[in-house]
Amino acid sequence: MKNKKIRLGVLFGGKSAEHEVSLISAKNVIEALDKEKYDVFLIGIDKTGEWRLRDGYSYLMNADNPKLVQLHDAKDSVALVPKNNRKELVNCSDNKLQESLQLDVIFPVLHGTYGEDGTVQGLLKLANIPFVGAGVLGSAVGMDKDVMKRLLRDARIPVARFVTLHEYNKDEYTFERVVEQVGLPFFVKPANSGSSVGISKVKTKEQFRAFVDQAFLFDRKVLVEEFIQGREIECSVLGNDNPIVSLPGEVIPQHEFYSYEAKYLDEEGALFEIPVALPEGVAEKIQKMAIEAYRALCCEGMARVDFFLKENGEVFINEINTIPGFTKISMYPKLWVASGLSYSDLLDRLIELAIERHQKEASLKTSF
Repeated sequence: MKNKKIRLGVLFGGKSAEHEVSLISAKNVIEALDKEKYDVFLIGIDKTGEWRLRDGYSYLMNADNPKLVQLHDAKDSVALVPKNNRKELVNCSDNKLQESLQLDVIFPVLHGTYGEDGTVQGLLKLANIPFVGAGVLGSAVGMDKDVMKRLLRDARIPVARFVTLHEYNKDEYTFERVVEQVGLPFFVKPANSGSSVGISKVKTKEQFRAFVDQAFLFDRKVLVEEFIQGREIECSVLGNDNPIVSLPGEVIPQHEFYSYEAKYLDEEGALFEIPVALPEGVAEKIQKMAIEAYRALCCEGMARVDFFLKENGEVFINEINTIPGFTKISMYPKLWVASGLSYSDLLDRLIELAIERHQKEASLKTSF
């Protein structure tokens, strides 16, 4: 593979509420890939879940406007089909499978459900194709905030107090009962959603039920979580068996909290200090916790780990994101650039890690 270009599929869009974020992230990834190293094939997933091969020059409409961006029309509907040891993307536009092209590796630039939660990762694994980022398990537990926080808590990694509501028991949790367990104010968020989609900050009893109902529009499980007053610190992690961690950075929201709009739609929605000045020993503590969380949650490839730093020096993990944003205002690549790894070199390393893991897994026995 060293003597020829790597045939790389970039997978983006998807059915989640973060579809538009994925489009912007993918645009930045595609532009930064070294075209001397990669033959790049664009696979845009529309909001119905259909995969279509996209033209490299006109795959997005309103590409510079994150509020209006959308996939351009495309003719060729495609699917991944495992065939012996070959990884093939086939054209199925005419309701019959036609051999189309072979891929060496896929880079899923997908956010949220049906992309970051292990579903696509399982499909790619069945198709026997290397892919960037966490595997099925790491993706699933990283996406589910309830399971994630329970695993972190069991690993003795500090997390905020939380209560999990299900459709069958949500009416048992009154406002008073929740306040007793997590304090006031508190956050209500879908358990399986990212980019702050569906998240609300509850300050009054009148807001509680409406915000819970809103969160249940996005998931069948909802997290009610303690509000922690503190600085929002983030680290980027990179690697498989021997992960490395970036310098920490700080997000300073200019909104009520670091909302979806602040993250992706408003370029002035947050200020960033990269790297961030921290008291002696705190940066090292946060970096160590980032690696511990990464391993506890079975992550591979990459992740962004988000923290709260209280005034008294206590550190809590907020969450981990296994396919972090790659937009021009996203922290994951910014932190690596500040740590000495360029955007283009970061993408190279992520692709190398995907191929390396696939080769190791291919050497395992599947029968006696």
